[in-house]
Parts: sequence; C-alpha cells; structure tokens
Amino acid sequence: MEALSERKQRILECVISGYISTAEPVGSRTVARTKGIGLSSATIRNEMADLEEMGYLLQPHTSAGRIPSEKGYRYYVDYLMEAADVSEEDRRMISEALKVEKMREVEQVILSAARVLSAITNQTTLIMGPQFQRSAFRQMRILPLDHKRGLVVLITDTGFIKNKVIDLPQSLSPAELHQVVNYLNQKLYGLPIDQVTASLINELKRDLFRRLEILEQAFLLLEESLKEEEHVRVYLNGTTNILNQPEFKNVEKIRRLFALFEQEEALFQILEDSTDSEEVVVRIGSENTHEDIQECTLITACYKINRKTLGTVGVLGPTRMDYDRVIPLVRCLVDHLNRILSN
Repeated sequence: MEALSERKQRILECVISGYISTAEPVGSRTVARTKGIGLSSATIRNEMADLEEMGYLLQPHTSAGRIPSEKGYRYYVDYLMEAADVSEEDRRMISEALKVEKMREVEQVILSAARVLSAITNQTTLIMGPQFQRSAFRQMRILPLDHKRGLVVLITDTGFIKNKVIDLPQSLSPAELHQVVNYLNQKLYGLPIDQVTASLINELKRDLFRRLEILEQAFLLLEESLKEEEHVRVYLNGTTNILNQPEFKNVEKIRRLFALFEQEEALFQILEDSTDSEEVVVRIGSENTHEDIQECTLITACYKINRKTLGTVGVLGPTRMDYDRVIPLVRCLVDHLNRILSN
C-alpha cells in the first residue's frame, strides 16, 4: 500500500470519521469545517479527487460527497486509527457480566461474554466455544465405585473433564489399578489430545500387557474421545443489531446474513480462520473468505486458558464500524475472559 502525504492522511481520516458517525457521504465543506484542518474547500476537493483515484475513497453519486472504500478503511485501521481507551462504565459492565461466583460452567461464561459484548458495541457478536481437541492430557483417574465397577475420569490442562463408568476385572487388585493409572499419566502428561492417536494407544496397550493383566476398558474413554465428532458451539448474540445499520436495508442481503446465522458449522469455520493469531484480527469486506459477510467487517481475538488458545471472540458489523472503539472493547473482553477461565 502506497504512502500518503500527511495532508491526504488527515483528509482521509476526516472522511472516515465523518462517515462512521453519520452514514452519509462526506463533502469537502464538511472536511473544511473540521477543527485544525486548515485547508480550503478547493484544496480539499483536489485531495479527495486524488484519494478517489488512488482507491481510498468512493463517490456513490456524482453530486454527493465521498465515502471510504475497503482500501481506505484498511489504511485507517493500520496507520491512522488511535484506539480509544475503554471507558470505566464499559469495563464495569464487562467485569460485572463475567463475575466468576455467578457461574460454574464455561458455557455460562461464554454466553455472558457474548451478551455483554453485543450490548456495549451494538453489533452482532459470535464466540466459538472451547475445543476439547485443543487441550492437552493432564491426568487420568480410575475411581472404584464398588467391587465390580469404576469411574474413568480424563482431565485436560484446560479443565475439560470426560468420564465413563467401566467394569473392573476381578483379577485386578487396587495396587495394580493404581500402577496402570500412574503409567498412563506418566506417558501421556502434557500431550495434546489430538496427538493421542489410535496407534499410540495400541503401543501403550502392548507395553502394559507385557507388565501385567491390563484393564482393557481403561482405554475406552481415550479411544472414544478420538472417535467422537467434536461439536463446538458458536454462541451468537445481538443478531438483530445488524437491522439498525442503514447498510443492511436490502431484504436479500439481510436474508443471506440471517441464513448464515443459522449455520453453526459455517460460523465455526469463519472464526476458525483466526484461531492462530496472537493479536486482534480485523477483516474488512472482501478480506473475509465467506461470501455472505464480504460486505461486513469481522473483528476477532482468541481467548486462552493458561496461554493455550481455546476459541475465538468475534464482532460482526458493517465496514462502517467504529473501529477505534470496538477493537479495544474486544481486547478488553478477551483479557477478562482469559483471566477468569485460567483461574
């Protein structure tokens, strides 16, 4: 992207700020009245014409002012935007919504996060629920329920717990049972769940068979967790906020978006594209790979438990989004989410 002169940068910033505020094309006289601009309307018109020719501005009608293009918004986000401080009121709302003592389940925390982010941004929020396969093995326990049955519990480093009631072989003493569990914990500790493959399980079985009469069903939970088609929830909130935006008055455009909101797998894939990033990601218009949101902006950030990425928080709205406010809010919410889930 070519460098812009300081004058062009100031004019581009004025046009974008004005358009974000009013949703109306911005003319040269409006820019000239901006405090500190110090340029005549004629000079501004010439500069705006140059910016249009360079692809940063568009003129929707011959007699109208200009509006930002995707390229203009991208330049603004990358080089001109000064992120606003998150207000004390917004911080209080986020903190209050995510109070740990109110919630025992991760799902409740994610739902509450989606609600509060939608409320303070006035946009649509979508949050990918945590993914079991992104966790690492922490511990397996076998808890005897009686002399015939036991409870196998699989615990990951991110707090996921899977359990299964199994039949205990009569020939296996409590000491041997303890030896089996210790062996598995030693071999599997810290290993990502998606690396606990069927071949690894078979190798461990062979090793254990050489040592003692092995508890066959102790492996069932591991094997089943690999075979299960993991269903990751995507939590939506504020879907009707999109109706308040003048860009979305077209019935067909709205129909496509609301059809997308009903496709959880498609929403998961949209958020999955951002799970490897350490920073807030801003995708504007055609930068989004999914066709139905190519007239939108999607702002995402990953949330973590103990520095391990588990899911993605997203805000979806028009390209005419209040970037300097929404980006810090996404970052603030994710910071709160990370602290709460890690604790």
